[in-house]
Amino acid sequence: MPSIFFTAHIHGSWQVPEEGPQEQLDFAALPARARHVLRDCVRRTLSRYSVLELPAAQDDVNLAMARPIHPVGGFAAFGSARLTVDEADWNVAQEHLRKAQLTDLEQRDAQRRLVFLQSLLADPDLCRVWWIDQHPDHLDALKDLKEQVKGLRAPHATDSDVVRGEVVRFVDQLLTDMRTPQQREVFLRALTQALHVLGSTELQQAATAWLPTHLTDSGGDTA
Repeated sequence: MPSIFFTAHIHGSWQVPEEGPQEQLDFAALPARARHVLRDCVRRTLSRYSVLELPAAQDDVNLAMARPIHPVGGFAAFGSARLTVDEADWNVAQEHLRKAQLTDLEQRDAQRRLVFLQSLLADPDLCRVWWIDQHPDHLDALKDLKEQVKGLRAPHATDSDVVRGEVVRFVDQLLTDMRTPQQREVFLRALTQALHVLGSTELQQAATAWLPTHLTDSGGDTA
């Protein structure tokens, strides 16, 4: 839920490599810059988690912060974090999840009924038998029903596609991590090239339309 958050208690450090143009560094500003880098790392990591996934979120955050982060500026930041969630917020999130799961079950049930009905109406013989069973007093309307469903196709198989779901989650995270126009342009150029190799002309044209009309610096924030 957008209004429910983790509270992150961050313990961070920063260091400057022994080799490099240290005279160009503003040492007075480094603590603030390090805090910003670590907070941004925590924010991006937690964007993948609900407050109901506290243990997993804590592990992932600390894993991300344990590796030195090297932003533009010639220094490295690293640290650890302890996550907490207010009990009232956790209860609200739990209730929200329960309602979302119930809604999802109702929608799936409704979809199954519609798919079943579509399969009946798309088959002339089954349609006739179904109508006779459901409406024995209105057999004269069967002809009109056949005309209305004429050309209706049987539903396609809707088996769960695990790979498709993983790809959707990957793309969602990728878009979350791209924060600058330069990063988005680099991604779109790589995407259009891949689609060209695959021969997906229509998708390539769609991706090309998202590119800026002028060339930009392909660099970006690496934090």
